[in-house]
Amino acid sequence: MSPTYLVSRTDAIGDVVLTLPLCGWLKQHHPGCRVVLIGRAYTAAVAAACPWVDDFLELDSLAAAGKISSALLLEEMRSYAAAAIIHVFPNKLLAQLAQKAGIPVRIGTRNRLFHWLTCNRLVALSRRHSPLHEAQLNLQLLAPLGYTEKLDLAAVSELVRLLPAVPLSSHWQKLLAARQPGQLNVILHPRSRGSAREWGLPHFGQLARLLHAAGHRVFISGTLDEGAELAMADWFREYKKYITADLTGQLALPEFIAFIAAADGLVAGSTGPLHLAAALGRHALGLYPPIRPMHPGRWAPLGPHADYLVFDRPDCQNCRTQPAACTCIKAIAAATVAARVGQWQPLRAT
Repeated sequence: MSPTYLVSRTDAIGDVVLTLPLCGWLKQHHPGCRVVLIGRAYTAAVAAACPWVDDFLELDSLAAAGKISSALLLEEMRSYAAAAIIHVFPNKLLAQLAQKAGIPVRIGTRNRLFHWLTCNRLVALSRRHSPLHEAQLNLQLLAPLGYTEKLDLAAVSELVRLLPAVPLSSHWQKLLAARQPGQLNVILHPRSRGSAREWGLPHFGQLARLLHAAGHRVFISGTLDEGAELAMADWFREYKKYITADLTGQLALPEFIAFIAAADGLVAGSTGPLHLAAALGRHALGLYPPIRPMHPGRWAPLGPHADYLVFDRPDCQNCRTQPAACTCIKAIAAATVAARVGQWQPLRAT
């Protein structure tokens, strides 16, 4: 009987995308195995789009009054009869329940006291000061399951793979298909919901203007709340003439993934949509500060057309004390970003 592996990553979309190589490695090195990703509801669409993931255990569906039911979660975990669980993102409740469920191999880092009490395979893993990429660090947790080769980033990138799980509606297909020869459909994702340093709305406005002037088509993405913020800041009013369509709040994540896969590329800070675009094989241009551990060495997008820009200066201590006024990322010129996008080649929809 083929083994089942539970992979716990209960944080944000970008973090889940960078856990996909771990799932892919399991599939390649344990043929016939079943991989179950444990996560929050808002990342279910990522699991559905990943060919390495067979099932998704959604924590939010097991919650009542905002609190996860331990009894229901324990029952679900036992039902998989898993051979092992890999705690990629430490979660005390999940670690305790995995132990109660009798999962034979329970893998966690040595850096959490509760892992010493609940896991029987501890991996020495320090993320904060490591020179490795997040995806490479995640793979190190597979050492108890035979991961010894220490893949370089190019090999890890080949294990980042997503395919749209739902079709894109005809309305959006027609809009994207209306481009002229040589035009690019470029998605700009200005906000980060606090997950990354932001390049700033003025910069994204300038970029929209430059891309429009170069003959390209610009789409703005974001949540409904982020769209409202852009409207309140009069950003849409100021730059509306350069924008082909406003996508903010209009697409649920499964269809947004399908939209990204049908566009040519996306520009953003270190956000979930950036990593989605890279994993979908689109052009993905990330804008980063040089500050550790936020720098691209740790969080760069991974994919065949992934790239990034970072201001070339040493780690900036001033930006640590005033994150909102980070001058490092804002020093990246809109013209530099536009020039990099101008080097893209139009891509076929996936």
